[in-house]
Amino acid sequence: CSLAMGKLQSKITFHTSKYRADGFMEEPGPVRAVRQHSPAHTDTVTAVAALQPDLCVSGGRDKSVAVCSWRTGAVLHRFIGHKREVTKVTCTLDSNRVFSASRDKTVMMWELHETSGPSQLFSGHDLVVTGLAVSPDASQLCTGSRDNTVCKWDIETGECLGKAAISRNLVTHLCWVPGEPYVIQTSEDKTIRVWDSRELQVAHTFPTKRHIQTCCDVSPDGRFCLSSSSGSAGEGGEVTLWDLRQTRSQVREYKGHFQTTTSCIFLPRSLALAPSIATSSYDSTVKVWDQGTGGRG
Repeated sequence: CSLAMGKLQSKITFHTSKYRADGFMEEPGPVRAVRQHSPAHTDTVTAVAALQPDLCVSGGRDKSVAVCSWRTGAVLHRFIGHKREVTKVTCTLDSNRVFSASRDKTVMMWELHETSGPSQLFSGHDLVVTGLAVSPDASQLCTGSRDNTVCKWDIETGECLGKAAISRNLVTHLCWVPGEPYVIQTSEDKTIRVWDSRELQVAHTFPTKRHIQTCCDVSPDGRFCLSSSSGSAGEGGEVTLWDLRQTRSQVREYKGHFQTTTSCIFLPRSLALAPSIATSSYDSTVKVWDQGTGGRG
């Protein structure tokens, strides 16, 4: 299925129209009304993540981090401390801790029920922080930046436990493999790397893609990962499924976006009968795909 989306400030409507790579759009189906809430930010929303079953956390160009209720739309907490735009937010599900990265080169940790300021500051990158992932046991944090480095941090002390640099490795996204010491990283050098967080060394590098890799995600069982590509005019924009445990090779590509694909996620099994993934793009659509066949619902 395809969801057509407008500007963040505008009313959101859902369509069943489908975009093809050649730019042709099929006839739209019925439009369903969607509940609309007051804006959580005063400027562009740059990142969002699930926090608890009924809460989400978002970051914005307004330099703030907001915790909102999915159900009511109410902003329950707002954290102020970054000096520039927030680029990434993350957390561990069912926890009271929120992490935010920023163009001010720092990462901050916030306690859900504290309003006095960040409870921890992670400072050590030389440029904007563009990758952020928390270990499964919530003891460590991994960050990446356009300064070509990946860092590992002790969450409790804020100490930098390691820093690794690779030439031209402009990090775009990070995600931690559930139950494993491995971190997946995408980069502007068109590469997807698997880091072993114990020694902060690259354990595996997937074959280089043709376009910048913009985002990544790992399946809940840790068997597969996704990466999304930049693109324009129907060239590029694909999402790739990779095998993490057996062949460590490409499994499948999902093609249909005709501009840069900005994000990709594995959908919870409770939302679909078959394993599915969702992708979003600069072409103003969100697409849902059958993971096994590559078909769209």
